[in-house]
Amino acid sequence: MTVTTDLALPGKVRARMRGTIGELPVRTALRQTIVVPTFNERDNIATLLERLTAALPAGETEIVFVDDSTDDTPAVIRAAAEGCPIPVTVHHRENGVGGLGGAVVEGMRLARGEWIVVMDADLQHPPEIVPDLIGAGARDGADLVVGSRYAGGGNRDGLAGGYRRIVSGGSTAVTKVIFRNSLLQVSDPMSGLFAIRASSLEVGELRPLGYKILLELIVRNRPGRIVEVPYSFQPRHAGESKSSLAEGLRFIKHLGLLRFGAQRSRMLIFGLIGVSGLLPNQAVLWAFTDLAGVHYLPAAVLANVVAVTWNFLLVDRILYRSRRDRPLVSRFTRFFLLGNADLLLRIPLLALLVDGVHLGVLWANLVTLVVSFVARFVISDRVIYRPRALKPVPA
Repeated sequence: MTVTTDLALPGKVRARMRGTIGELPVRTALRQTIVVPTFNERDNIATLLERLTAALPAGETEIVFVDDSTDDTPAVIRAAAEGCPIPVTVHHRENGVGGLGGAVVEGMRLARGEWIVVMDADLQHPPEIVPDLIGAGARDGADLVVGSRYAGGGNRDGLAGGYRRIVSGGSTAVTKVIFRNSLLQVSDPMSGLFAIRASSLEVGELRPLGYKILLELIVRNRPGRIVEVPYSFQPRHAGESKSSLAEGLRFIKHLGLLRFGAQRSRMLIFGLIGVSGLLPNQAVLWAFTDLAGVHYLPAAVLANVVAVTWNFLLVDRILYRSRRDRPLVSRFTRFFLLGNADLLLRIPLLALLVDGVHLGVLWANLVTLVVSFVARFVISDRVIYRPRALKPVPA
């Protein structure tokens, strides 16, 4: 067992060299590295190591845990590793950059095996399938072997509840539509179980966000030959699922980044958040004008205040989570002023549409909101949440 930090060699170089002695590269005999990202999985560790030890030859294997836990999972891993014949590495991260996907990439950087196998710690991915993944890759000359719940003979029976089944199936279908050409050989792009040949891996190309690292790897690394091995997705052995609404939102953001690039993706998400703000805006406007009898112009101002607050909470939490360098009060004040400054344009336009063109208040309000969208995005993206300037590297 070792406690380690990041290695200096790039992933592709290390994949070919398999380690160094002084300045001279040497090969190791490791056939596979098992990369296991963990977040508060203490109760699964002992069973996971027992089953991996039973399934894999100790002399050809290493296990790398990349841990983002807030409990004593790292200590549990170290204790369990004492009696494990397979070498175990524990790499604990304090900041957890990139979420589960970021942890996997860290593990890939540390890996020394010819094959890198990624699997979860909760035993929903049966450890006994690892030799089948490696064997299929070697037999078929594949660069990537995907453990699939949807290939013939596989199933997803371990998914708890109808809601998770719907979410899993829906996200898979949407992803395959968006990345149709890249996923022609893949039935389960959302799988967390896969093996990749180290020599075909370009770690530097990966920009992980959230927990769907396989999709990131396929789209950015474009592995040559991909094969699938069906497996039965098992019930969680212990602990609680880490799936959440926040992870779902990060997944949507990740899809946008992969498909459209950074700025267009941000604009799309900004637009979706803006669309979500139409509901409170229109609801408040309707309540003040139709129920309370308030004149439509002051009602539109009050509705805008509510919608701007709504939009700020979502933009700050989801879209610009990594750019929140200014204090919360400063970010909110700037966003609030920007969101209400466009009233100088929207209120005269609203009056023109209602009194001049005789358009209904709600329809006229909707038109003014659409007109102000692009200006709001550009100012938010380049002023309120402008990227932090890179510090010069000392000579």
